[in-house]
Amino acid sequence: MKILYKRPFTQFVKKASKPLQLAIEDRVLEVCNNPKLGDLKGVLVFKFRFNKYEYLMAYRLENCKDAIDIISMSFYQIGSHENFYVELKRFLRQEPALEKVKGRKK
Repeated sequence: MKILYKRPFTQFVKKASKPLQLAIEDRVLEVCNNPKLGDLKGVLVFKFRFNKYEYLMAYRLENCKDAIDIISMSFYQIGSHENFYVELKRFLRQEPALEKVKGRKK
């Protein structure tokens, strides 16, 4: 399975402390091993706790017929609950424009 990380996700991880980075890595593996199809235009949100704080991680299954036939996963965003969904929706609205600028086809 191919794993892709979108810019908001990588920026958050880069700024996070090393223990939180390791926890995020563990949660990414957990999500990859047990994905579920869901809501928000195909974007799923996985919640986890680290040092008394709750974090949300948004991802999408790409090129799959069902949860068993997954070719790739894209991780969009990670962060605390505050403004998480507002920022995620803003990024998802901008994503088609970003893909055109980069010359990629979806």
